[in-house]
Amino acid sequence: MTTHRKQLEKYAEVALKKGVNIQSGQGLIINAPIEAADLVRIITAKAYGKGAKNVHIEWSDEMISYMKMKNAPMSILENFPKWKVDALEGMVKDGYSLLTVYGPNPDLLKGIDSERIAKANKASGEALTTYRDYIMNDKVTWSIIAYPQASWAEKVFPDDTTSNAQKKLWEQIFSITRVDQHDPLKAWEEHNETLRKAREYLNTKQYKKLHYKGPGTDLTIDLVKDHIWHGGSTESEKGVEFNPNMPTEEVFTMPHKNGVQGTVSSTKPLSYGGNLIENFTLTFENGIVVDYTAESGKETLKHLLESDDGAKRLGEVALVPDESPISQSGHIFFNTLYDENASCHLALGKAYPTNVKGGSSMTKEQMDQQGVNDSLVHEDFMMGSSELDIDGETHEGEFEPVFRNGSWAIDFE
Repeated sequence: MTTHRKQLEKYAEVALKKGVNIQSGQGLIINAPIEAADLVRIITAKAYGKGAKNVHIEWSDEMISYMKMKNAPMSILENFPKWKVDALEGMVKDGYSLLTVYGPNPDLLKGIDSERIAKANKASGEALTTYRDYIMNDKVTWSIIAYPQASWAEKVFPDDTTSNAQKKLWEQIFSITRVDQHDPLKAWEEHNETLRKAREYLNTKQYKKLHYKGPGTDLTIDLVKDHIWHGGSTESEKGVEFNPNMPTEEVFTMPHKNGVQGTVSSTKPLSYGGNLIENFTLTFENGIVVDYTAESGKETLKHLLESDDGAKRLGEVALVPDESPISQSGHIFFNTLYDENASCHLALGKAYPTNVKGGSSMTKEQMDQQGVNDSLVHEDFMMGSSELDIDGETHEGEFEPVFRNGSWAIDFE
């Protein structure tokens, strides 16, 4: 067995045991590009070996996606197929886990009318609301891992041949997900313990607000009452421990949808809808984006913000120290899964109900009263750097350092 094959085997094992944590008798959905067939076959074999009752693959192909987005009638883009909704909803209602193999071309839809992309995104968002609720409420276990498709690898390593670029990106993936360590599963247990200490400290503190100061950023974010910090592994509704993102370096919680004031500047490009949005700013008043700029991709940003009313508000605040392995790699990955774990970030759109006490059982009216944002979208964007300072404001009005120069200013021991 080649070294690369051995690494793929270990990667698949990590994804199944520490990612979705597949259980005997459970089904598994895998969303994956056809380029990742080698990895998907290994994951499928291992899943059946662990007692999975069925493995369903949702294949995608970048060029076919591009052709459809460019040529299909708008009526097709505006109507997500009901048969697909019924199939996906049926599987998650039956307790299937969901594993997404992710590595899209960040420039795939460059040049396509952004309105067509926005209409298609809105249609899928509306159609898959129930399916997404199962995921965002942790009713099922789910995880996202990366695969270095050629187009993505070429973007990260533009001066290399395609094969060398993919090889280099594989090396980064195996290192950042701890697959290259002697015992990756143990390494993940230790990492989850580190993140557990951080989130427990913050959950005890229950800061009223977070104050951000950095180049181009002066922002205040109210946190909802009884907010919950998550990070690393979490538990499904049935009590199964899993890691939603691999890699993950963040702890995150819920901002109050009406409590964001000031301006924030991005520190890494945002890949959205097959286009890049670069060097952008967002200005908030009472939780709503009232102004924005972008050096490139401004029209794409406009369509993102106009997805619905909730897209102009924040649904997540996440803390990531600058010494995370993704940040220390020195690369911009043009991929949210990786870049969000290199940098403190925020998310426009829907909040995770699990980030507030009792959130998973709240009605829409109760969530609105609590300050929980709702939207068809949930898009993370990176705004952290080695120059970012964050203070936590207590309910007594005292300020405590949380981050200094992009790193934790707290001793969790």
